[in-house]
Amino acid sequence: MRSEKSTMTAYVEQILLSEYNRYFRLAMSFVHNEADAADIVQSGAYKAIRGSRALRKQEHAGTWIYRIMLNEIFRFHKPGHFVALDEIPETGYEDRYENFDLKKALDSLPAKEKAVVELRYFEDLKLEEIAEILQENVSTVKSRLYRSMKKLRVELEEA
Repeated sequence: MRSEKSTMTAYVEQILLSEYNRYFRLAMSFVHNEADAADIVQSGAYKAIRGSRALRKQEHAGTWIYRIMLNEIFRFHKPGHFVALDEIPETGYEDRYENFDLKKALDSLPAKEKAVVELRYFEDLKLEEIAEILQENVSTVKSRLYRSMKKLRVELEEA
C-alpha cells in the first residue's frame, strides 16, 4: 500500500512538471502578474503533492490538479486585487492573447465563466473534462460556456 501512495505522488509530480507552463498560463490569464501566477502555481503544486495520497486513480490526476490550480486562482482572484493594465510592467513574458480587446473582454467575465472559456479554448479541454475539473454537470458547463461566449461577443462588438 505504501509503494502505491509513493507511485501516485511521483505521478502527480510528473504531471506538475510536464504541465507547469499550462498552469502558469492559466494563472497569468487571471492575475496578469508573473510573480503572482508563479505563487499560485507553486501553492497549487504544493497542495497537489501533499494531497496526492488521497488520489485513488491515476486517470483522474490531471483534472484533479487543474481543479486545485483553479481553486488557488479563485482564492487569489478577488475583486480589487487586480492591477490595471497600464500598471503591468513590460517583461519577457509573451502574452497568449493576440487581441487586447479580447483580453479585456475575458477579464470582464466572472471568474467561473472565464475559467470555462480559458479551459475550453486556450487549454483545449473537452466539456466533460472541464465539468470534472469544476465539479459541475456537463450541461452547466455548456450553458456557462454559451453564456460567456454571448457576453464576449457583445463586449467585443462594443469595443
